[in-house]
Amino acid sequence: MKVFESIFERSLCGQPLNQSEVAALLATPPGKPLEDLFAVARAFRERSFGNHVFIYGFIYFSTYCQNYCNFCLYRQCNQSAPRYRKPIEDILDVAKALEDDGAHLLDLTMGEDRFYTQNDGERLLDLVARVREAVAVPLMISPGVINAELLRATAEQGLDWYACYQETFNKRLFSRLRKGQDFHSRLKAKVQAMQAGFLLEEGLLVGVGESSADIGAAIEAMRNLQASQVRAMTFRPQRGTPMANWQAPDSLDELRLIATLRLCFPDKLIPASLDVDGLDGLRARLNAGANVVTSVIPPRHGLAGVSRARVDIEDSQRTVSSVTPVIKGLGLKIAPILTYQQWIKKEKRRFFRQDQTDFRSAQLG
Repeated sequence: MKVFESIFERSLCGQPLNQSEVAALLATPPGKPLEDLFAVARAFRERSFGNHVFIYGFIYFSTYCQNYCNFCLYRQCNQSAPRYRKPIEDILDVAKALEDDGAHLLDLTMGEDRFYTQNDGERLLDLVARVREAVAVPLMISPGVINAELLRATAEQGLDWYACYQETFNKRLFSRLRKGQDFHSRLKAKVQAMQAGFLLEEGLLVGVGESSADIGAAIEAMRNLQASQVRAMTFRPQRGTPMANWQAPDSLDELRLIATLRLCFPDKLIPASLDVDGLDGLRARLNAGANVVTSVIPPRHGLAGVSRARVDIEDSQRTVSSVTPVIKGLGLKIAPILTYQQWIKKEKRRFFRQDQTDFRSAQLG
């Protein structure tokens, strides 16, 4: 226990944890030690955010993708995946509905779909402009890897966030997960996004063969990237993919990692995704230190999720009204919209005061 107390003290003083300390946290045994870790993570969250939780609406507007990620339901050749490109009017209807329900941010997500990125991204820019005109809440774009020019043009539409997950910072594991993709190109896109004015969300996939050393290195890389939102999501095997028969991990390692991320990034946003275990898994993720409920999806619009494409959507279990009782039951409350907008402004002021050309050596390797 003295080891954990020392780690907690170092985190409290703002000292970066080393890889051995991260490994110790990730190996926290169930029972009182794990509950103590979660309690410390919640205390860290409260110091930076009080009892406020933020809500993100999720609009997966195109499930077409050019990539062959071995873990992903939506890999190009998977005939088991639900495929659609939502008409712009449907996208606008969903965006307005999510804003009316109280979402703090809308995440506009697509596969790496050439339909939207060809011709200098004309269709993507038109879509983004239409959504920006229709709603006032902050917007996130999750388009995969796009070039620097399109990133700048998208940022100029008034978007705040770029989400692009490395999944792992182990290059060998990356090549197995993201077949045919370049590790450094994906990393470079994030640096270019921040140079264009975006805040960055980075994410790790849990249960795909990573080691505690891999996670420690990933946390260091995310710190160097200066990501403003960091997430962890448990892998769920997907039908029709090379990893369909992978042994499905439970979510306990994800919960340990959420708590560890909170100690390493006490003042950053950390999601509790509804996309892994649905509403049933929300309480545990918030209890581990998360402060953003992501992947809220309204029913009756034919929208899919990512990790579990249909879970809890059409029975209205991924709505603001459904997550509210869980949030309140933990003594938390949904933050005012203005609080989230002020946090973004503060984060941008903090980040963009720094030299945008210096992202340290870990980014571009």
